[in-house]
Amino acid sequence: MIFLRTCTSKANLLLIFGLAGYVAAVPSPAAAHPHIFVDAKFEAVADADGNLVEVRDVWHFDEVFSSSVLLDFDKNANLKLEPAELDAVAKTVRGSLAQYNYYTNITINGKPVALAKPEVFHAAYEDGSLILSFSQRPAQKTALKGLVVFGVYDPTLYTALDFAKDSDLKTSGEGFGRCKRKVVRPDSKEILAENQAMLTSLFFNDPSGTSYSQLVATRLEVRC
Repeated sequence: MIFLRTCTSKANLLLIFGLAGYVAAVPSPAAAHPHIFVDAKFEAVADADGNLVEVRDVWHFDEVFSSSVLLDFDKNANLKLEPAELDAVAKTVRGSLAQYNYYTNITINGKPVALAKPEVFHAAYEDGSLILSFSQRPAQKTALKGLVVFGVYDPTLYTALDFAKDSDLKTSGEGFGRCKRKVVRPDSKEILAENQAMLTSLFFNDPSGTSYSQLVATRLEVRC
């Protein structure tokens, strides 16, 4: 499997063999589109005591993919998604992406942070675009000490997610006031060239490609 990364003015979800999770859970018309583009935004929130309290994601999908979702979920065929139909979209995505941790990956000093499932998963349809938004809380109290790394990516390599602007990866809350942050955008071609032997071994030992995803994904690094 070859990981592909596309440069575009929008954050993008690039399908290789199908969008992991969501497309696998909906009828075939959605799966027929090989490329899906989405304006993605991420925000991490800390309290005044320096604890991570919530992470938030908002994904605006492109009109082509959104129209396929409309066809799949518009049960009364009135060419719009009503509240009950949007609830069905949200329920489908919430269930199918659970096995991928909603593409949200956080480590503190190299140790992964467990997140609870989103209590609320919201879907909207505006100006021809499907919008998904959700938030997650740490499964236990999580102090922001040392190097905190936030990444939003598909560990199986089925989906490449990137962010158009550094400001699309945000931190908010008093607890981040004492921290320094930077957005890291690895060069996937350089990583592949420098680590070819290691990555080949990783692929055959772990066909899901988890380690490679971590290497090439855009990430937000915060040092507190």
